[in-house]
Amino acid sequence: MPEPIADPADPRVADFRDLHAGDRPAGRARGTGPVIVEGVPAVQRLLASPYRVRAVLGVPGRLAALDLPGDVPAYEMDEWALSDLIGFRLTRGVLASADRRPPADVGALLAGPDPAAPRRLAVLEALNDAENLGSIARSAVALGVDGLLLDPRCADPLYRRAVRVSMGHVLALPFAVLPGWPGDLDRLHDAGYLTVALTPAPDAVDLGDVDPRAHPRTAVLLGAEGPGLTPEAQAAARVRARIPMRAGVDSLGVAAAAAVAFATLR
Repeated sequence: MPEPIADPADPRVADFRDLHAGDRPAGRARGTGPVIVEGVPAVQRLLASPYRVRAVLGVPGRLAALDLPGDVPAYEMDEWALSDLIGFRLTRGVLASADRRPPADVGALLAGPDPAAPRRLAVLEALNDAENLGSIARSAVALGVDGLLLDPRCADPLYRRAVRVSMGHVLALPFAVLPGWPGDLDRLHDAGYLTVALTPAPDAVDLGDVDPRAHPRTAVLLGAEGPGLTPEAQAAARVRARIPMRAGVDSLGVAAAAAVAFATLR
């Protein structure tokens, strides 16, 4: 049974305090602190993931929808006290915190469990909007992408807003950081990947002309909303490809473009 908590200052729910503040709790470095997951479906995915759950907190009655292991601390709070604790009105009724896991080893992620099997990766450059990153992660899991590679400027894929928009699916998606950008793209080429840089440039090839059957290992490069991929990243990729569109529409948002590319290159 969940334990009732009345005081937002109770140390047992410290993981959930002041979640409205920026992309991380005050005083914590980027990419540190617990992973915060919102909503019953996302918490269920957390429970099925390799992340260790620290605590679950919800409004009365909402935790009954979760089949919580007996060793997971569970707490209930009145919705107004919970709102005071987290700093905003929670509409999903339940939150969970979990220990972070470190990024995957780049070499292991490139190889995958079976080095001979087809692989699809998404490579993100300077994608610093957490909600776009979460949306891309959700599409990646849905459309058969095996992992994310991030340049050092990307948002934290385990930040609360990224996890929320991904509906918790990002917790099932391994990710790694390429510290030497864009030179580290050569590691993908050495591992047999065709790197495809998405760009609306008119001199890029039609994305539909990139045959995934001829390239069992493919990595799609995506840049930040607005500026897109840098010229350096495009030059380092093997192929520059565009999504064909009606005249008068110059580009899609990065999350929509990602979903189109993932589906096209399955």
